[in-house]
Amino acid sequence: MNELSKESTTWHAVGEGSAQQRIDNYLTKLLKGVPKSHIYRILRSGQVRVNSGRVGPDYRLQLGDRIRIPPVRVAQRRRQPPGGTASPIDHCILHEDEALLVLDKPAGVAVHGGSGISFGVVEQLRRAGPQGRFLELVHRLDRDTSGVLLLAKKRAALTALHAQLRTGSVQKFYLTLVRGKWRDKARNVKLPLNKYVLASGERRVSVAAGGLPSHTVLRLRQAWPQFSLLEAELKTGRTHQIRVHLAHLGFPIAGDDKYGDFALNKALAKQGLKRMFLHAWKTVVAHPVSGEPIAFEAPLPADLTAFLGRLDSAEITA
Repeated sequence: MNELSKESTTWHAVGEGSAQQRIDNYLTKLLKGVPKSHIYRILRSGQVRVNSGRVGPDYRLQLGDRIRIPPVRVAQRRRQPPGGTASPIDHCILHEDEALLVLDKPAGVAVHGGSGISFGVVEQLRRAGPQGRFLELVHRLDRDTSGVLLLAKKRAALTALHAQLRTGSVQKFYLTLVRGKWRDKARNVKLPLNKYVLASGERRVSVAAGGLPSHTVLRLRQAWPQFSLLEAELKTGRTHQIRVHLAHLGFPIAGDDKYGDFALNKALAKQGLKRMFLHAWKTVVAHPVSGEPIAFEAPLPADLTAFLGRLDSAEITA
């Protein structure tokens, strides 16, 4: 990646307005236009100094601290990698520390290369970061699902988080819009799921006796005459679990191109919904190093928020 030096080394004194602010947030505001990935890089490498010492991204500034900031480098646009298109994710970082990297993954971006996609989130991050660094997915999100995505930066962190997933102690919450009027405030859905492969090689999932035990808790957030906004909490993490459970119950997710109502999807696309309405808005884990509970939240993306606004104003017709 080519980079252009824009400034010389500068020193900043922390005033009352910046005291107790995290240094990564302080630098993001100060260095406007600089990708967060680069800000984390100069913090990790020790190029940023506070009172002549190294600090992590979560360091909280104190009144009177002196911050050394190296020459700022503004990245040029990356060329498209051979065989695929890379979506920029520099501005998608929700949290980063020595063990974890948490993204607000955009819809339409695969988490990993494969299935005809040669350049996913992990490949982009590895390409942008130092050679040889450890970076692995803790869990997956479907390509068309947006929201909180956890990656481990250490083998020990990956092992610890996978152990939490196996025991069901990770809490994952999604927001989804479905066709139909949902009437329960909360419903526990326990339907076994079975994976199979189509003749085309595409994987699918269905509710089937003898399938893997699967548990989703669905809560009503908002209702319209023909649609309902639900919060889905995953108690198990099966492939396509939320999508298949809802479709089986007769409440297909708006925009779902695998299990949804295809005629409805086509009509909604003309009215502004260009993708599946499924967003991972909150994940709660025990930090793999400290053990403290930590919650990561990603607000509903602008395109989905705008679509709900059109439902509120009765502009949408099913």
